[in-house]
Amino acid sequence: MNLLQTLPNFLAYFASAIGLFGLFGLFTSLYIRLTPYAEIQLIRQGNLSAAVALVGTLLGFALPLASAIAHSVSLVDMLIWGVIAMLVQVLVFLGLSRLVPELKGGIESNTLAHGVFLGGASLCIGLLNAACMTY
Repeated sequence: MNLLQTLPNFLAYFASAIGLFGLFGLFTSLYIRLTPYAEIQLIRQGNLSAAVALVGTLLGFALPLASAIAHSVSLVDMLIWGVIAMLVQVLVFLGLSRLVPELKGGIESNTLAHGVFLGGASLCIGLLNAACMTY
């Protein structure tokens, strides 16, 4: 019986998270437009560097989003922290692309080191971001 009472909250949080994250939700759409290369096209061509970079970034966003869902006091609170997690991942990309200016060319030319670096750094910052979202 308790499951039926909490099902609407589950559905609201899940739908909101999918809207923020989703395969082509707000974050994913924003991120692939922000980057100077076409991740989806590169991935379709078998570019492992682009795939690793994108998956690391998606995980780097999903972790704090999951933490926000688990720790938020309301749906609005979760959405606010989700937007903050989005902003952090955008800043990670912008910072790393300035630190390693050849990142764009490296990912486009399928240099795995660049994809691992971007994806790994995004994942690490996302993990720290998630840990900070507890109160």
